[in-house]
Amino acid sequence: MSASLLADLTGLRVSRETHQKLIHFVDLFQKWSKTMNLVANSTRDQVWHRHVADSVQLFKLSPEPKHWIDLGSGGGFPGVITAILLSEFADGWVDLVESNHKKAGFLRTALMETGARGKVHPVRIDDAYKTLPHCDAVSARALADLDLLFDYSVPWAVENPKAKLFLHKGRDYLAEVEKARGRWAFDLVIHPSVIERDSVILEVGGLARSD
Repeated sequence: MSASLLADLTGLRVSRETHQKLIHFVDLFQKWSKTMNLVANSTRDQVWHRHVADSVQLFKLSPEPKHWIDLGSGGGFPGVITAILLSEFADGWVDLVESNHKKAGFLRTALMETGARGKVHPVRIDDAYKTLPHCDAVSARALADLDLLFDYSVPWAVENPKAKLFLHKGRDYLAEVEKARGRWAFDLVIHPSVIERDSVILEVGGLARSD
């Protein structure tokens, strides 16, 4: 995908150097995907549209350098993409949490070879706060329902009341939001996806337990 087409899809323009890093990441992704299940096989050949551009739009919503924690980083979406985009700045960082050691190996290789601003932590999400006690933002994509994501994320929200969550969700997101409101208090901004119809990015702030 050309840089101009990526900009047309997402509204975010990147430098030639950053675009080359994204291309290199996709090449690595396709190579490792031959022997490892990094994403659903049905979407592997649509990696630029379904995964890269989808991840880029999250950064478009919050482009200023900050400390991100990406939960269940898996194939690198959105964590590695965010870390690559942050390489245009002299600040900002992504800590990628991935307990699967093979996937963590892929993520380390991707960060190293693209010069992205991030580090991989091969720990369970439940234990991540012990290692990473502070962040400005939490991201997750295709990981768990909203209620469980809040369980994972609330320690960071308590530590930093200004922290926000940016969560990719599909067409059933409203049911997840209603379920979560039974246990949680939170502010919510719903951003329609510019990539996938019926999908959204939920921007959550002020997360706290209400039960």
